Amino acid sequence: MSFEKALITGGNGNLGQLVATRLESQGVKVISFDLPGTENAETDARHAVVLGDMRDHDLLRQVFGEHEPQAIFHLASMLSGSSEADPLAAWDVNASASIALMRLALEYQCGPFFFASTLATYGPDLPSPLPEEAEQWPQNIYGVTKVAVERMGLYLKKKQNLDFRCLRFPFVLSPYAPSAALTAFASNAFKAAAKGEQFTFPVAPHTAMSTLFLDDVTRSIVEIAQADAKRLTRPAYNLHGYTVQTSDIVEKLRLRYQTFDCTYEPKEELIDLIGRWPSAMVSESAANDWDWSVKFDFDKTAEAMFALFETS
Repeated sequence: MSFEKALITGGNGNLGQLVATRLESQGVKVISFDLPGTENAETDARHAVVLGDMRDHDLLRQVFGEHEPQAIFHLASMLSGSSEADPLAAWDVNASASIALMRLALEYQCGPFFFASTLATYGPDLPSPLPEEAEQWPQNIYGVTKVAVERMGLYLKKKQNLDFRCLRFPFVLSPYAPSAALTAFASNAFKAAAKGEQFTFPVAPHTAMSTLFLDDVTRSIVEIAQADAKRLTRPAYNLHGYTVQTSDIVEKLRLRYQTFDCTYEPKEELIDLIGRWPSAMVSESAANDWDWSVKFDFDKTAEAMFALFETS
């Protein structure tokens, strides 16, 4: 599937900018939609930048009318920590605004519609590796809103032919991880070690996580949007890169930075959340339906993280 124009919500964020760069390298014109104050030098290269709130339905309608995007990459979202702090706002932004955006895509006959989802849509104490058909009963508002959008996306796909495509990501190791995200501690440990700073892990050494490197995330987003719709057998796919324990991260950091010092102060909210999530997910359908594969294992991820932090 090919498209010439794409709207990226959350387009001025790190993930949005990286997806935009991938699309632009293929000749796609990108319209970036994000909150005022998020624009920077990188966004100047976009075909268009629109500043506003996802809840501003009239502004988004104007974007569709003026710029005529042919594909949607919906990345805008309140993160896990801020969602728990304000559940009502999280519902408005993450769920209601997302559903309104899907309806605009239908009205303007725009698709594919890509939606970024998460391992947080599953509840605790499920088997690992997590089966693709596992039930989704999240116990945090961030996961609840993501499930709501997934369900509406499937409904609109079946009833009105919305070309809805969704990926559920595990923990993401990224040099740009937002500090407000509950799962950013692994990425922040790399940053602290590169700076020669002490770091406190909010989880236990044996905590194991299903993980994916940022480059695999951005590549996968573009690939699923461009995949042949006839081959896609499901609206949402789980992606698993590798399993890594907190102790594995510490060992890797100390091999690189011998003086790296860290402590462990497990937080109850993270123990109850991360400690009870599966440490691996089955990704067989992604491999079968659109030839997805992992490019970065933990060793390659670590080398990429070291290179980025040591040259920045």
